[in-house]
Amino acid sequence: MNITYAFHDKTAFITGAAGGIGRATALAFARAGARVALVDLSGDGLQETAHLIEADGGEALALTCDVTSEEDVQSAVDRTIERFGSLDAAFNNAGVEQPVQSAADTPKGDWDRILGVSLTGAFLCTRAQIRQMLRQDGGGAIVNVSSGAGVKGFKGQAAYAAAKHGIIGFTRSAALDHAAHGIRINAVCPGIIDTEMIRRFGDTRPGGHEGLIADEPVGRLGRPEEIASAVLWLCSDDAAFTTGTALVVDGGQTV
Repeated sequence: MNITYAFHDKTAFITGAAGGIGRATALAFARAGARVALVDLSGDGLQETAHLIEADGGEALALTCDVTSEEDVQSAVDRTIERFGSLDAAFNNAGVEQPVQSAADTPKGDWDRILGVSLTGAFLCTRAQIRQMLRQDGGGAIVNVSSGAGVKGFKGQAAYAAAKHGIIGFTRSAALDHAAHGIRINAVCPGIIDTEMIRRFGDTRPGGHEGLIADEPVGRLGRPEEIASAVLWLCSDDAAFTTGTALVVDGGQTV
């Protein structure tokens, strides 16, 4: 991927950074000059992402964090400031998938887990990030990960779609709350991206991996780097007039 955005002397904070879209975005920020705080529950994956960044000459801080915990989230932000001195861009990407199951067959435990990580986690991270950006008095940019399931319904995905729809509503409202403070808050809505999560999901649905490809009008799955490019644009000065949007990057799936 050719990076054209400059984030020198900036700090990016990325959740779900142990792999997939989060790792690709962390690497993209680092290559664009940013210092990168890596946040995830997976310690081994975090260390691998950090190693990849440092091997390429970048600077990374690996932070094990449960995004459903207020204390963990605040600690991760605080440690980021202690190490790097600022928080300028954030990508709240942590999430979990839902097995294919009807709304009537969805256990409350699955509902609580999916909304807890994807929606409450995005809220807790965004809130802590906004508070830090307000203290800095220099603004910043936040991107929350939604999904194609945030703009339409998908059979067998009631809990997942509820979380992803909720992220868009929360993002738009928070963007209005803080537009005058120089803090831009947007969402990105990936389609079917070739990640470990999608491979696990494909194993639970009729048609498997081939069925996922068939659902994409462009005839292939998306690449994590393609979502990273969208996130970097939303966090860059080129998107200075963009806030409260939900950018769909899905190969035409939701058209």
